[in-house]
Amino acid sequence: MSLLSTTIGAAAQTAATAADALEPFPLDATKVVWIAAIGGAVTFAVASAVALLRHNRSSSGDLAAARQKSAALAARLDRLESLIASDDQRIVVWQDGEEPMVAGVLDETSGVPRSPARLLAFGSWLDAREAEMLEHAVERLRRHGEAFRLVLPTTLDGLVEVRGRVAASAPVMRLRDLTGERRSHALLAGRHEAQTHELETLRSILDGFAGPAWLRDGDGALIWANAAFARAVEAADAKTAVDGGTEFLDSKGLQTIEKERGADGFARARMPVVAAGARRIFDVTHFVAEGGAGGIAVDVSELENVRQELGRTIDFHARTLDQLATAVAIFGSDRKLQFYNAAFRALWDLDTGFLEQMPSDGALLDALRAARKLPEQADYRGWRNKLLESYTSLEPREFWWHLPDGRTLRVIANPHPQGGVTYIYENVTERLDLESRYNSLIRVQGETLDNLSEAVAVFGSDGRLRLWNPAFEMIWDLADDRLGDSPHITRIVNADGLEPDEATTWQRLVTAVTSLADNREPVYGRLERDSGEVIDYATVPLPDGGTLITFVNVTDSVNVERALLDKNEALEQADQLKNAFIQHVSYELRSPLTNIIGFAQLLSDPKFGPLTPKQNEYVDYILSSSSALLAIINDILDLATIDAGIMELDVSAVDVARTVQAAVEGLKDRLTESGITLKLEVAPDVGVIEADERRLRQVLFNLLSNALRFSDVGGEIDVACRRDNDALEFEVRDHGCGIPEDMLDQVFARFVGRDAGVRRRGAGLGLSIVKSFVELHGGTVSIESEEGVGTRVVCRFPVSPAVLKHAAE
Repeated sequence: MSLLSTTIGAAAQTAATAADALEPFPLDATKVVWIAAIGGAVTFAVASAVALLRHNRSSSGDLAAARQKSAALAARLDRLESLIASDDQRIVVWQDGEEPMVAGVLDETSGVPRSPARLLAFGSWLDAREAEMLEHAVERLRRHGEAFRLVLPTTLDGLVEVRGRVAASAPVMRLRDLTGERRSHALLAGRHEAQTHELETLRSILDGFAGPAWLRDGDGALIWANAAFARAVEAADAKTAVDGGTEFLDSKGLQTIEKERGADGFARARMPVVAAGARRIFDVTHFVAEGGAGGIAVDVSELENVRQELGRTIDFHARTLDQLATAVAIFGSDRKLQFYNAAFRALWDLDTGFLEQMPSDGALLDALRAARKLPEQADYRGWRNKLLESYTSLEPREFWWHLPDGRTLRVIANPHPQGGVTYIYENVTERLDLESRYNSLIRVQGETLDNLSEAVAVFGSDGRLRLWNPAFEMIWDLADDRLGDSPHITRIVNADGLEPDEATTWQRLVTAVTSLADNREPVYGRLERDSGEVIDYATVPLPDGGTLITFVNVTDSVNVERALLDKNEALEQADQLKNAFIQHVSYELRSPLTNIIGFAQLLSDPKFGPLTPKQNEYVDYILSSSSALLAIINDILDLATIDAGIMELDVSAVDVARTVQAAVEGLKDRLTESGITLKLEVAPDVGVIEADERRLRQVLFNLLSNALRFSDVGGEIDVACRRDNDALEFEVRDHGCGIPEDMLDQVFARFVGRDAGVRRRGAGLGLSIVKSFVELHGGTVSIESEEGVGTRVVCRFPVSPAVLKHAAE
């Protein structure tokens, strides 16, 4: 009513205002229009006010009815919520375009949060897997109306049943806490379902298993078998085999299984079984319990064959390894010794009983350390642990052991794919020594080659230069940069600067280096350069197909050789002149000397008239001097004959004792005159030798004369003759002045004598004659002397010389 009064008042006020505004103006068409419009507005206002009053009366009644209905609905909702809460559950209802409605209460021990926001955040009270599962179920419910039922464990170890379905066209999810019997029933149902799945899975697996498998009930009757069982017993299928009660094991096999069954109900045995018409080897595992029994059989026929073959192979390898010189030891995955060969036992000198106990790797190392056979280590434990890391290594490892006894071992630890390690102990002491010596030798050879005056070059089988020394570069004027790339020999031949003779020589060398002949022969030659240099070259075929070439500058040697040849020719001519002169003079002297001796002997003969004592003395001087001169001339002629190579021995059987006695008889007068005693010792078994008797007597005579000359008056000379195996030995010893040590090397030289007084002076030919005649007989002469003590000369003659020399060396 008030709204209507207000509307009417507003319209009247508007009309009055319009009338007041029109009073000063005269009435025209425009004014008429304005008055009509104002009148229409007033009329509309009055009509609207009337309609509004009517609507207000109707709305007040509807509002009162709606308020009554809302109060009734709220009361009903409260009753429903109370009912939901009384059943210990929570309900979530989703309506289009509205927030989900959550009702009901669950105990907090269930793990379901009270907050609706946290409740709908499934990941806050469920594990990730269960939360994801529930989200997918709710999504399918809301989108497609798919009902679901899940039993989910919460993070607080609670167990909640979640059901989802569509009710009154709205998706509804109900959560219930499973406690008490419901929980037990749910757990039991879940366990039953899981076991059912496991049983089906196990049967599916066993049905696809390649070996026979079976189950029996408590009475021992066959209740299930797999397809392999049916094939083994040659049944159409597993059901047929079960229905027919066909047995896989025969009575003997069943007895074996019963015998092998242990307290745990399991029996395991490997036995032969006829399966599918063939005899096979199976590993049978059988289990017996109160509710039934079951078994499974694995065909190990191939495995058994492989095992036997492997056993034979291992035995063969063991016998082979036992013949190796390299020590080998094999440790299993348990780190215990599984195998060792004879070389291993000999290497460490270990007791066989100890090794047969299969010691562990660590125990073996400790035993070797206790025996001081391992390398000395500052941290033995760390070294040992590092070595034992080989068991966990994927690649072979190598160690070098320098043992206290000086040996060096290369130890290779090779891990097995199945566990364990094989140790190989290689004694490299000799190899290292050889390598060291080889490297030293290579260095020495390199230094030697580099410092050789001879040029050396080695060409390979392909004709390329492999090795050379600085002398090679120098002698052929080759720069090192031209040789550094191992040029072919033809490049050296084609190089500029070679003389024609040099090029010809190199062509010979090219043929020798690149020849494909089976038997390569060395090439020798001499090259004379235009500069006057003389080069000797030679090739040596090497075992690897290469060729060694040497170049020696023999210019100086050739010049010296030529000079020596010229001088030698001159000396030979002079020697020939000397020999001719000596022979001529000796023969010329012998004739008048013979006359002198003859006439002196006539003068001393009383038949031709008496001589005064002085004359007799002079004649004796003439005879003694002439005899000495004749002996010298004869010695000179003998030496000249020996030098000319025309001396021949008159070999015959010689009575040694008689020959020695004859030589001594020829010196009796001189011995008596000098007052020297001669002690002669001839062994009874000297017997006879093959020799020239006259020359043998001459040797003894000269030895005795020499000893007599250097003995003191009233002294003593010892002469001994004895047989020694196949040789005859003459020994002459005097006790005179002896020979200085610096003259011993010259005593057998000609015309070399020691001036020890008038009585001891001689021509110096006696020992030279002795040496020449003894060597002509194939014997030897030795002399020992000590000044002031005496001299000892020993001559050895072969009893029967195979070859008699015709000239003294």
